Amino acid sequence: MEIKPETPWDGTPDISARIIVAITRVASVLRAGMWEFATAQNLNPAQAEILHLLRGRTHGVRLSWLANQLSVSAASASDSVAALVAKGLVRKDRAEDDRRASALWLSEEGRALAERMAGALSFADDAAGALDRELQEKLLIGLFKLIAELQRNERFPALRACLSCRYFEANVFPGSPAPHHCALVKAPLPIAFLRIDCAEHEPADPLTEQRNWAAFA
Repeated sequence: MEIKPETPWDGTPDISARIIVAITRVASVLRAGMWEFATAQNLNPAQAEILHLLRGRTHGVRLSWLANQLSVSAASASDSVAALVAKGLVRKDRAEDDRRASALWLSEEGRALAERMAGALSFADDAAGALDRELQEKLLIGLFKLIAELQRNERFPALRACLSCRYFEANVFPGSPAPHHCALVKAPLPIAFLRIDCAEHEPADPLTEQRNWAAFA
């Protein structure tokens, strides 16, 4: 049997594996920055993450949604929320769409703290902003495509992303710099303007959302 000689690169992991390692390392740095801020504010990591998730949301969210986003049980999420309510950072009230159910919002104090926490992570935004504009756009597209694959395998929680919004119209202008269309603002939507988290997001029906993610992937 012929034995092929080893090369200096034989032990190099696949590029897909190295991409995931890089994303994991970046996530670890961001998490460490958030936890450092949280510790100074007498919050644990889960409580800090809840403040981060509620930031920018004007409509109340359900406890089940928070648990799904955190990948924890409803009971665990409930304990963290109870602590935040006791600290006056989160308020609990009747849901706007169902008065029999409860929903969660940031209090004014909680919103101010969440904004300060976002400022504490601005070093990462500065690093991304230092990249060439074309590279930023390619990186954004690549991350959307990765999320699309994870969504297809049901391994990524729901987002307020353009592709899951009822206002998003995919590939209305194929081949152009702005191939998609936003029915909310009634304008072509350049890929560089696609949002991961949009405050004006309105959920699309499941079939349309699935079709959008599949088309993007």
